[in-house]
Parts: sequence; C-alpha cells; structure tokens
Amino acid sequence: MRIFSTYYFVYLKYLFRNKDNNILINFYRKKGVAIGTDCAIYSKIITPESYLISIGDNVTIAPGVRFITHDNSVSKVLPEFTDVFGRITIGNNCFIGAGSIILPGITLGNTCIVAAGSVVTKSFAEGKIIAGNPAKEVSTIENYRQKIKPYCFTVKAMDEEQKKSVILKDTKLIVK
Repeated sequence: MRIFSTYYFVYLKYLFRNKDNNILINFYRKKGVAIGTDCAIYSKIITPESYLISIGDNVTIAPGVRFITHDNSVSKVLPEFTDVFGRITIGNNCFIGAGSIILPGITLGNTCIVAAGSVVTKSFAEGKIIAGNPAKEVSTIENYRQKIKPYCFTVKAMDEEQKKSVILKDTKLIVK
C-alpha cells in the first residue's frame, strides 16, 4: 500500500505540473465520483465511499481540499453502530478554496465560493460566499463581484514572465 501511495502522489505532482487535469478527473470518475464538464480538481477527493460525491459543471477544487463522506464517531456513543454516511453534492460554477473540508451530507448550490480553510458543516443555497470554521455566509456573489472587480486581472495563456510583468506593472491593483 505504501508503494501505491508514493506513486499516487508522484502521479498527482506530474498532473499538476503538466496541467492535464482530465487524466486525474477520469481517474476520480473510475473511482465512482460523478463529475460534470469543464472542472479543475487539484485535490485528492476520493473517499472509501466515492460514489456519494457529485460535482457539477465548471467547478474548481483547489489543493488540499478534503471530502469526508462518513463519520465513525457514532461508534463511541452508539456501540451497536459503526458509521454514519452522507452524500456531498457540489453545484455548478462553484469554487472550493485550498485546505477546505466538506463534511458528510453537504449540498452547495450553484455558484458558491468556499473560502480557503473553511470547514463546511451545513448546506448552503445558490450564490453564497462562505468562510470560517464552521463555515457561515459572509457575502453574496453579487456583492463579491462589485467588491473585487477593480482588482481583477486576465492572465490566461500567459507564461510566467508575462504574468509577472502584468501583475507588477500596476501594483495598486494587488489586493491589500
């Protein structure tokens, strides 16, 4: 098993470096995760119950995100049982920030943003920005659009030097 883990992480590093996310997404689909189109997944999202995870279209899952589909703690308070299981459903156009944890039974509506490091313990409706531990609503998508638009860049298809030049050209656009 240790050899598999070592090769698996080498494989993930290769995929992230080469930005061929489709290979990784197809691997997750074979493990049972339902994944829509145009997704970018940079975390190990499979669980022993991967068939309980459903991800919509155009979803980004940043590095270090964990999906948890079961809870064994019930065995400590109800010794006759071993686990509680829950589906995780991520809507279309969602972004899950680095290091977030999504617990069993969670549904995120379309166009939700989960801030980095959040622990999502309850479901949220469409168009919410959530953050914290436990995660709570901190804004709506519309308010976020208005707040962040003056600081936005477009760096798609730029190499590292071009990107650096564009970012450093106008430092007042860098979020403070």
